[in-house]
Amino acid sequence: MIIMGIDPGTARVGWAVVSVSGHQTSAVSYGCITTPAQTPAETRLLTIHTELTRLLTTYEPQSVALEDLFFATNAKTVIPVAQARGVVLLACAQQNIPVVSYAPRAVKRAIAGDGMADKTQVTRMVMRILHLDTPPKPDDTADALAIALTHAYSYKLKGKVA
Repeated sequence: MIIMGIDPGTARVGWAVVSVSGHQTSAVSYGCITTPAQTPAETRLLTIHTELTRLLTTYEPQSVALEDLFFATNAKTVIPVAQARGVVLLACAQQNIPVVSYAPRAVKRAIAGDGMADKTQVTRMVMRILHLDTPPKPDDTADALAIALTHAYSYKLKGKVA
């Protein structure tokens, strides 16, 4: 199974593709879609849609795991992130790819064993699980890998229960 993980944002959209085969999960590819800060919102969203559609077509994931919206201190950022998340949902719907969402704490718990783990702990565990020599950069990319792994674990667990 091929799973794409996405950490949505307007400035940066982290993405990661993992392959699940039996008990083996491996990183296929990962990166970050970036948009310049001074670009109009509609242009940024178009860039995200275009690049994400290209990635979905290239890797053909069976499912996409997406991080839920989270805002604790700055409610102003939730609207642009929600717009970017909407673009991700649209691109997936256009490709007929099912989307599953995970709360940030659920991702941290699945990867690091602690829903309050910091980014460094999550990145270290992602590196260990996927046997990566260097930390994925930027943090959005590491987060996308963690989101994809969370779905891989959920998918494997459901297979054992069913």
